[in-house]
Amino acid sequence: MTDPSDSDASPLFEAKAFDEPSVFAPEALMENARRQKDLPERSVPDVCVLDPDGDVVRQLAATGAARKDETWPGYHTDLYRFERDGEEFGIVGCAVGASFAVLVAEQLFAAGCEFLVSVTSSGRIVPKDDPPYFVLIERALRDEGTSHHYRSAGRYAALDDNLRGSVEDACESVSRPVYAGATWTTDAPFRETETAIERARSEGILAVEMEAAALYAFAAVRDRPVVCFAHVTNQMGQTEEDFEKGDADGTRNALEVIEAAAAAWRASN
Repeated sequence: MTDPSDSDASPLFEAKAFDEPSVFAPEALMENARRQKDLPERSVPDVCVLDPDGDVVRQLAATGAARKDETWPGYHTDLYRFERDGEEFGIVGCAVGASFAVLVAEQLFAAGCEFLVSVTSSGRIVPKDDPPYFVLIERALRDEGTSHHYRSAGRYAALDDNLRGSVEDACESVSRPVYAGATWTTDAPFRETETAIERARSEGILAVEMEAAALYAFAAVRDRPVVCFAHVTNQMGQTEEDFEKGDADGTRNALEVIEAAAAAWRASN
């Protein structure tokens, strides 16, 4: 009998049993966190936001527009609540990368979230404009690990068709340009080689980021509405003034995009 440990094959593509439920569930994690921290059970807002850079959270908190939710049972994150035009949103900052983003997404939906928006910084691949601008991510190249734990098939993970058109239409009214297109999701940003970049460019990919493919794979398998935006802010550190988002670290523009997506989702329900 062959010892599996002697194999050179990556375990990433072995023993997944995609239809089999996980032994470890987000509900169990949160239940135990509440017990250990003596927290009451409280639902999160219907619309929640992932802010991997943390700039939006920091700006909202610094101006008093967001307040920390002391009942959030996440071990690794803080949830803040804020209002826009009378609607309450939840937001989690600094959940960077595919595995962390999906970890938090699982918890948010288990806690009552009904629609999730992610807005993440990204590097420009195929130019559409001068940064900063946004890409509504229609599909994301699965060059990371987390999505492969949720589904096997497909080079790309895609935004739900029903959401794509309505969100794209809603974004026509925001201040900064929003282009629809593909991104490349990687979990190794410091391995963005010329060869890998050229591959992405040859497929018409607009930007590189770290979360969308995993979030879209999770969304498809769990049947959860998730929309991802890439905030194209840089050319991968190749220019002197890279990574600039604009006024207040781009918070005003990011909030416009988030509100547009939320309005599109509400209108479709």
